[in-house]
Amino acid sequence: MTLAIDVGNTHIVVGCIHNNNIRNVFRLSTSIHRTAEEYSVQLSNILTFHDINREEITGVALSSVVPPLTGVINEAVQILIGLKAIVVGAGIKTGMNILIDNPAELGADIVATSVGALAYYEPPIILVDMGTATKIFVLNKMGSLIGGAILPGMALSANSLARGASQLPNVPLEAPAKSISTNTIECMKSGIVLGTASAIDGMIERFEEELGESAQIVATGGLSETVYRHCKREIIHDPDLILRGLNLIFEKNKKAK
Repeated sequence: MTLAIDVGNTHIVVGCIHNNNIRNVFRLSTSIHRTAEEYSVQLSNILTFHDINREEITGVALSSVVPPLTGVINEAVQILIGLKAIVVGAGIKTGMNILIDNPAELGADIVATSVGALAYYEPPIILVDMGTATKIFVLNKMGSLIGGAILPGMALSANSLARGASQLPNVPLEAPAKSISTNTIECMKSGIVLGTASAIDGMIERFEEELGESAQIVATGGLSETVYRHCKREIIHDPDLILRGLNLIFEKNKKAK
């Protein structure tokens, strides 16, 4: 069984994958102040709660967009199960061409998600990854990652509104009954959720104009469930795509490890 770990700015997502099937998915809050020992205890408790024998874990793949935690989580895994993770980054085999100006700038999460997308969907693909930020990236018909766009995530937008405008409250991230809303809270929901959906539709339209052809649209990430069904475009929802991508990267690199 492979342990796939994605360290994001808000959550750490962990998946247990056996024979390419995801058995369990769980989340931890991201904190740069926790030690490797603390994270190892958290992981141990969660594995025990889900009745997962740590001795079944034969490999670990790790992506991280929080540099201070990359080594900490890797150390926590070594404390817990005695294995060193394959970390998505320079020198790791992905089987994917990255055609942006500086491939080193590309987040490990986008790399892993793209690898998963190419294995399960036919390019060209537009990936919409909704977490702390909303990232929209394009895989062309040759399967190369050619670029994309980054928008503020819904939670960031909601928090910024509440902090920056004294009369605006914190609101739950859920769609309102109608887009033309009639009170402050519903107006904020409309702007944040339906506004995000409209932005995604608009960026997809622009991307396809530049590509010169239609693409499959795949949504993933922790906040995608809230938004994708409100987009006007047909969108495939695949919340665990990054975990499958990490599993594939592990398989490509385990012999070289």
